[in-house]
Order: sequence, then C-alpha cells, then structure tokens
Amino acid sequence: MEIRMTDLSRRVLLGTSLATLATPALHAQAPVEITVHYAQPFIFKASYDAITEAFARREPAIRITYVTSPSYQEGTQLLLRQVATNQLPDLSFQGLNLLRIFAERGIAQDLAPFLTRGGTPASQGYSDGLLALGRFNNYQAGLAYAASTAISFVNVDLTRRAGFDPDLLPTDWAGHLRMAAAVKARTGGPEGMWFAWSEWMFQTLVLGHGGRMMTPDESDIAFDGADGLRTLRLHEQMVRDTAMPMLNASSASQAFAAGQLGAFYWTTAVVRNFLRSVGQNFEFRTYPLPTVAGVPNGLLATGGAAGMITARDPAKREAAWKFLHFATSAEGQALMVQNSGYVPCNSLAIEDPRWLGAFYSENPAFRAAVTQMPSQAPWFAFPGSNGVRITTAINDNTARVVEQRATPDVALADMAREVRRLLPRRS
Repeated sequence: MEIRMTDLSRRVLLGTSLATLATPALHAQAPVEITVHYAQPFIFKASYDAITEAFARREPAIRITYVTSPSYQEGTQLLLRQVATNQLPDLSFQGLNLLRIFAERGIAQDLAPFLTRGGTPASQGYSDGLLALGRFNNYQAGLAYAASTAISFVNVDLTRRAGFDPDLLPTDWAGHLRMAAAVKARTGGPEGMWFAWSEWMFQTLVLGHGGRMMTPDESDIAFDGADGLRTLRLHEQMVRDTAMPMLNASSASQAFAAGQLGAFYWTTAVVRNFLRSVGQNFEFRTYPLPTVAGVPNGLLATGGAAGMITARDPAKREAAWKFLHFATSAEGQALMVQNSGYVPCNSLAIEDPRWLGAFYSENPAFRAAVTQMPSQAPWFAFPGSNGVRITTAINDNTARVVEQRATPDVALADMAREVRRLLPRRS
C-alpha cells in the first residue's frame, strides 16, 4: 500500500458550511485534512495528480492525504478491515462492481442530498445512466469517476506483415483469432495476441454473447448456461488457435510496447500509458472490442471507479464532497480523460468545447471507447458481502481454462457452484 501526501493547506475562507450535509453556511472555516483512497495507481496516479493540482487552486484550505491499493479487490478488503478499527478514509474510489458491498452495509453515505445543491443532477452533467452506475435500490452510494470498456489495441505494423489491412480489420472474434494466428505464423517471432482474462472480461464476454450474470430478481445466477459456456470456450480458443502466451497484465503490456504482440485486449484506461510506452516504436491503433457473430446487440461491462463518501465528521464530509464534486465535474473529467484513457462520467465534459469537444478529434487513439458508449452496461455487482470472493472464484476458474488445467464445461460447473455458495441465502 502506498501513502503519499499533497499539501494544499494555504489558509482561505471556505464558502460552504462544513457542519451540515446540504445547507450553505455564512462563516469562514479552518483548514481541514481528508484522506482519499483509490486503487490502481499505475493507471490512475496521473489523473489524480492533475485533478489535485487544479482543485488546490479552488480549495487551498483542504489538505489531501492519498492512500492507494494495487487493485479494486485489495482496496475493498483494505476498507472492510478499516471499518473494524475505525480508520476509514473520508473518500474512497471503489470499483463499480464492488461499491454495492459498501452501500448494503451503510458504509457509503447517500449522495442524493449533495446532488441537488447546484440544481438538477442533469444540469451538472450527471445523467441518470451515469448515476445508475453508483446507485443501488434508490441509494446513491457513489458517483462514477471513470468508466471504461474493453477495447482492441492493434500493432498495425505486425498486422500488415500478416496480410491484414488495418483499415479493414475483422470486427468479430473469429476474424481476430485468424488475424492473431497469422501474426504468430508469419511475422517471425511476435505473439499473435493477449486477452486480459479476469472477472470483468468474463462479464464483458457473457454480455457480448447476449447473456447476463444473474436473473432479473437476483434469485439465481444466469451465467451458467450457454452464454457462459461459449465465453469460456472462446478463452480456450484464444489459447488453442493462437498459442496465446501465459502473461500477466504487466508483462503483456511490456510485450506490446516492445512490438512483440499483434493485438492486446484490455481496458481503454491504458491508452495514455501505451501512447507513452510505444512512442515511435511502431504504429498502433485502437479499435472497438470484437463482437460475437450473430449477436447484434451485445453489451459491454462498464469498468471503472466511483467515489463514495465515508466521512462522519461534518467538516471532513463537506471537504470530501467538494473534492468528489470537482473530480466528477466537466473540468475534473476532462483532466481524468486526458491523463488516462477512460471515458468521462460527466456529459458536459464531452459536449462542452472548453473541455473535450476537440480532444477526441485530435487524439484518435481515445475514440474507440467513445464509439462503444451506446453498448455500455453496468459492471454487475453481486448482492451480499462476498463480492471480492465471488470475483476471485470467477477469476480462478477462468484461469483454469486459459492455463489448460480444466475444460470449459468443468470450469463453468465449478464456478457456478462456488458463486452460488457465496451468494446470500434467500428465504
């Protein structure tokens, strides 16, 4: 766990009360310090640094201490441990699929009273679809900070050498597997592809096949049928048909940047990282994630993070809201996009030319995720307190297929049994 401090503590007058939840005050307040947690600093650090610098110019009396965790799952476990010791941060940016744990336990505070301060949420750029990413049973547990879908990163030089026109690439998985196999066979060394298998990517492919994770009433899982089986069989094909290497995200990223992978399938969040690491080594482009042939309306799981307020002290709670509101504003979201690759979670950021109006036309590598926005679906959050363990069960059983330690049929049956055991029992 990394802890770092940004000193923003020059003395100024605060224009909003730190003592009440939603009522403006008319008197000055002393400087206040808050602790802010977020995960995946290797992806997010640059965006938080940029936002913090801009926020300091607005609210120099608010001092921020950052605490980070390597992953969303580890961040969730960290906060759940801190609940018992009363050491929670004041604001935490949690994975969209794990936020529900904090909502159901009452750890994340309802943000609805805050959202009406500056007018309607929509007038501030918070559409209902964006709010839904952090809302559970009419409880606004968080505000989405960064949204991502999986996209395709393609080494254009290698695909040309393999006989494919980068302007006319296949759009479905069958075509991409053929392309990866050709890269492996014809380019004299580089691997054809790497797919970032995980619980999120499993969900993405289940949705892409037209399926869902649970039944509408959440009485049972729904991924253990044909759509889940096709998803794991696609993982199996990636290994069998393209000789996909057994790499983790870090080593796969390094391999792609070094020109040793034909295609890389992962979150749009790493676009900025690849622009830096690839540099002039070769030409690469981003494309939408391949579709499943015969499924015209497949969806994509929306990854990313949402900020939730846990502070109980009124002054810290008010300061946490000010930072969260700025980070999810049009200005904050423009900074987030420009320093990562995520899709903005504020509609004004996209529409207003002051922020991102010209950015996407001038930066084509960032466009693929925006073109997929109509296909975005929530990253499903399982009910109950075992969200992290369920994620692990899905990850582990997917790994068994990728590593050729289990067939898709066996792995899916085991996955379904383990997830059912971890879900809340219904009366």
